[in-house]
Amino acid sequence: MPTSTITAKGQTTVPKEIRDFLQLTTGDQIDFIIESDGRVVVQPATIRVQELKGILHREGMKCISSEAMNAAIRKRAVTNL
Repeated sequence: MPTSTITAKGQTTVPKEIRDFLQLTTGDQIDFIIESDGRVVVQPATIRVQELKGILHREGMKCISSEAMNAAIRKRAVTNL
C-alpha cells in the first residue's frame, strides 16, 4: 500500500502509483471527500476534454452544424429583445 509523509507545512506528495492510477499530471487538482463512515476518498478534480465526448448524445438525436446552431442562437436573441 502506497504511503506518504505530511511535512511541517501540511504538504505531501501523492505516490507515483496513485498518480498513475488516477492519471494525474502536473497541475491537476484532486478532491478530498469525507464519507459518512469517516473514510476519506481522493479523486481527480479535473476532467479532461476527451472524457466529455458524447455526454450530450441521445438515442435518435440528429447532429446539426455549427452554422445551424449559430443561426438558432441569433434567431432566439432577436426574439428576446
